Amino acid sequence: MFVITGITGKVGGVVTRTLLSKNLPVRGVIRSAAKAGEWRALGCEVAIAEMDDAGALAEAFKEAKGVFILPPSDFDPAPGFPVACRIIDALVQAIRSAEPEKVVCLSTIGAQALQINLLTQRTLMEKALNGLELPVAFLRPGWFMENCALDVVSASEKGVIQSFLQPLDKAVPMVATADVGKLAASLLQQNWTGKRVVELEGPCRVSPNDIASAFSQILGRPVVAEAVARHAWETLFREQGHQFPSPRIQMIDGFNEGWICFEGSEDERAIGDTQLEEVLRSLLKAGN
Repeated sequence: MFVITGITGKVGGVVTRTLLSKNLPVRGVIRSAAKAGEWRALGCEVAIAEMDDAGALAEAFKEAKGVFILPPSDFDPAPGFPVACRIIDALVQAIRSAEPEKVVCLSTIGAQALQINLLTQRTLMEKALNGLELPVAFLRPGWFMENCALDVVSASEKGVIQSFLQPLDKAVPMVATADVGKLAASLLQQNWTGKRVVELEGPCRVSPNDIASAFSQILGRPVVAEAVARHAWETLFREQGHQFPSPRIQMIDGFNEGWICFEGSEDERAIGDTQLEEVLRSLLKAGN
């Protein structure tokens, strides 16, 4: 039995469907029983558990050949990351209690960074899971291409995308969530000992200018990228409802300054198949 958390999200959904397509037994962990029916119809066993409920998670993880951990992100974390820490503590307790054969955890590019930033939540998760005496794989993907969903309306209606990633011609590692899910499903079916880090990016690195150009090609009219001035970020994020914008600002600085990066050598990195244009076409279709 493979146990998958976060099955209602993009990555978790791909992991689940990939395993089911191979006729492998899957138990999906969801928060609400209201969503159970559609997954049972696909042949998936369902467990109901909040991600900070150690007892319910332990029950869900019982007799698991492998567990996929997709920790929810807190996009406006208070100092000390209290929400993430509560979830991490519950997950560690549950894994120790249930003793699955192995764990695959969705982490992130830059999890090794020492500077505090939004992705530190994954750093803390890795540190906690490193203390477990079972095989654990940390899957570290690059920036999700699906983040471009935030640009669809502006690109379509104004011919402009606003970019916090800067300079506009700097390419960064990006990957489609479909490729992340497929690799996670593959890792769950593998055997290894100890801890391992698997880094993943797409077929080519992507700059804001590349995103604008891809939108232009798909829409058939010019789209340009414009840099959002660094001094305006905090005000903009607070206007969007952030109470603690510093971690998000630090994360973007990390990408722009280069200290949020892959840790291993390039020849050891996994490469996804999905091109940016395919993702943008899907996002534009969903937005119509």
